[in-house]
Amino acid sequence: MNLFALLQAAPAAQPQGGGWSMWIMLALIFVVMWFFMIRPQRKQQKELQNFRDSLKKGDKVVTIGGIYGTVCEIKENNVLIEVDNNVKIRVSKNALVKDFTETVQ
Repeated sequence: MNLFALLQAAPAAQPQGGGWSMWIMLALIFVVMWFFMIRPQRKQQKELQNFRDSLKKGDKVVTIGGIYGTVCEIKENNVLIEVDNNVKIRVSKNALVKDFTETVQ
């Protein structure tokens, strides 16, 4: 008998505890994904919401469309910003992000 015939005739050995290792790996993947993806995104969203809640007159802001301006008036859900001399636009608070140009320099 050759070696190939012996390998085919031998019963396949089942690994013991294979189901537990799969669940451990699945849980480990979930923890790593939460730590590197979900947690930083939640932190960033919380910081942005705190920025929007603490807006005051005179703050420099940028809209998500890229319009730079200075806050003139704040209402509950929208903000009036001055983008040029006597040119004012009203935008939603959700459309504002912090002006990072001053902190980069």
